[in-house]
Amino acid sequence: MSSQKTREQIVEAADQLFYRQGYEHTSFSDIAGAVKISRGNFYYHFKTKDEILDAVIAQRLKNTRAMLDQWEADGATPAERITCFIKILITNQSKIMAYGCPVGTLTGELAKLGHPAQSDAGRLFTLFREWLAEQFTALGRKADADQLAMHLLSRSQGAATLANAFHDEAFVTSEVDKMCAWLDGVISTEH
Repeated sequence: MSSQKTREQIVEAADQLFYRQGYEHTSFSDIAGAVKISRGNFYYHFKTKDEILDAVIAQRLKNTRAMLDQWEADGATPAERITCFIKILITNQSKIMAYGCPVGTLTGELAKLGHPAQSDAGRLFTLFREWLAEQFTALGRKADADQLAMHLLSRSQGAATLANAFHDEAFVTSEVDKMCAWLDGVISTEH
């Protein structure tokens, strides 16, 4: 296996373990075991857990940008693209109910730890915020695009948090339907 492929596998395993177990509760041994490599080989790629965290955040940013690009390509209108964002709660429902939102859980944990990478992880939220604001601007809501983006982002995060707390599929579906109805109202409101 190539060195680059091994590195990619380490980052993917770390990403999944940080999501399921939390950053603080994931050890080098956990990650090395998931990839099935020796600790020596592991240290060739990453000297510290913080280096792995940086690589995980960079990979999440890359994946999020790719997802947003795909929504741009798939959605004919800004409303369709925003609906893709809303429906990600359904797409990832089982994972969210089990572990929470991957962005929210990581930024929350790093905040509690006072970890210097907290602001880097927060860039994931910023990426969503800016993208949503662009979509609302394209809908003709330039004056309040950022407020609408933050409202939808916070509502989505709230729904993810409660889905994780209550493990209630009907709640998730209901919240997605309500967010879509809210979006319809935003579209029909002259501003």
